[in-house]
Parts: sequence; structure tokens; C-alpha cells
Amino acid sequence: MMMNTHNSPGNAPPVASLSDVSVAFKSTTALKAVTTSIEAGLIYGLIGRNGAGKTTMLSLLASYRRPDNGHVAVNGGDPFEDAERMSRVHFVFARDVSDESDTVRETLEHCARYRDGFDLDYAWKLAERFGLDPKKSLSELSLGMQSAVNAIEGLASGAELTMFDEVHHGMDPQSRKLFYESLLERRETTQRTFILSTHLVSEMAYLFDHVLILDRGALIVDEPYDLVAERGVTVTGPIDAVEAFARNREVIGKQTLANTAAYVVYGALSDEERREAAASGLELNAVPFQDLFIHLTAASDSQGETHANHQN
Repeated sequence: MMMNTHNSPGNAPPVASLSDVSVAFKSTTALKAVTTSIEAGLIYGLIGRNGAGKTTMLSLLASYRRPDNGHVAVNGGDPFEDAERMSRVHFVFARDVSDESDTVRETLEHCARYRDGFDLDYAWKLAERFGLDPKKSLSELSLGMQSAVNAIEGLASGAELTMFDEVHHGMDPQSRKLFYESLLERRETTQRTFILSTHLVSEMAYLFDHVLILDRGALIVDEPYDLVAERGVTVTGPIDAVEAFARNREVIGKQTLANTAAYVVYGALSDEERREAAASGLELNAVPFQDLFIHLTAASDSQGETHANHQN
């Protein structure tokens, strides 16, 4: 059974939650009985391969659609067609602006006019830092600069829950760095909650307080980032010793060469277990988070089904 192990600041109620939520599109199941709580003041990393269900999950939280089964809540109630609750959530995603004649200035002023809490002064400062020309129309901007406008809208929105779906698309490394720094600053100064849906796992992992991993519509990991990161361990050494150590543990990756093996095991190891490994001539190394993500989602392919209990 999956359990959330993190606590919200001051035991505050969750900002949002999904309870046994499922969504299907014709013959494709996008989400399978997903249950999770989004706690206040945290940055969530929402990770999954293409088609895992990430955008569907964010769309539900943004009230773009109802689930086929289960319940979505924002501040304890159904947000669908509830203007007050919907205003607490801002969903930022790439959109086609090829026909947009509004300038950067008009776009940000429009946001300030229609979204309570939008910090226009902060938006101007960010636009200057990103090097945006306020007089240019959105359609004149490069893809990276269009993404910068989207990022500014989300960062300045003031929404209690702000969700970015691959908002860094097209940004150069300097712009992505500015986005990451601004995100951390907004979280610290406002205690808002953010969800980042991304493929840049290795680059963005340091931002995450909490990790949600979707695989084929199932939520297979829902835990604080540091707990997840420390659970991936590569065990290397003589093949017999590696196999003996890995017995009764969850093995999510294997490599062998002659009489040497390297197994990736998933699960917390005690100090005593680590000493036993060393005494058996085994080397233990942490798995980079992106590699761990790849192993966890590849494990479901090799077994023909998605794990639902990657928490130990």
C-alpha cells in the first residue's frame, strides 16, 4: 500500500488532493486509481515518461475536466465550476501563440486585471531579467522567450497552487537557471505550492521537496525527494555475492560481465546491511536520480505490469 510520509507545514490541510482517481480516453487509461495529497509550501516534481498521465493529472487539478472515477479536491472541496476554488490554482503550459498580436506588456497587464493577487511589479522585474521586450507581440518572440512569458505568468500569479507543465521548453540554460532561482525564491517568500512536470529530471531534481512518479497512469512513487533518492543503490561485486545480497530485495536493474555483477536495488539499507555488504566484498553506490527514475519505470516494462508499491 502506498503511503504519503511527508507532513505539511504546521499540519495544515492539503492544498489539493486526488482520491482513487481514474481517467480513460476511449481504450486508453490515462490515470489508474491515483490517490495523493498536495501539501502547502512544497515544490513537487511530477515525473513520468511520455503518456504516463502527467498532463491529465494536472488538468484535473486545474478543473479542466472531471475524473471518470474518484474525487478531486482543492482546499477540501470540488473545484469544478467553483470560481473561488478554481482561482486558487494556476496551470501553466505551452500554448500556440503564432496568431497572438498582444504584446508582452498587454499580456501581463491582462493577467493582473483578471487574476486576483497577480504581482505586476514582480512580473515587470522578471521580464527585465529574462530580457523580454515589453513592446513585442507574443508571436514575434522565440520559443524560449514565449516560455519565459509563461513562466512569469505562473511565478507572479499569486495562486496558492501553481503547476508548470514543461514550461522550460525552448529556454536556453541561462533562462532555465533564472526560472529555477525565481521559483525557489517565490516558494521561500510566499510559501506557495508548486508542481513541476518535467523531462529534465537530472537538471531539476534539486528543486524538488517531494516526488510523484507516474508510470502508465499509476502513481508508483509518492514520497519526499531525499527519501526516494537514497533508496536507489547499485551493488557491485562478485556475482554470487551480489545475488546473495540482493535476494529478497527489490531489484530494478541488472548488469553482468564475466564473474562480476552490478544490481540496482530499491529500498533503504541499514548501517548493519551496509557493513555486511562491505564484509562480502561488495561496493555500494548511490544511483543518480534520473537513472533511478529510468530503472523504476523500466522495471514495469520488464515485468509486464506497473509496480504499485515502490515505497519501502
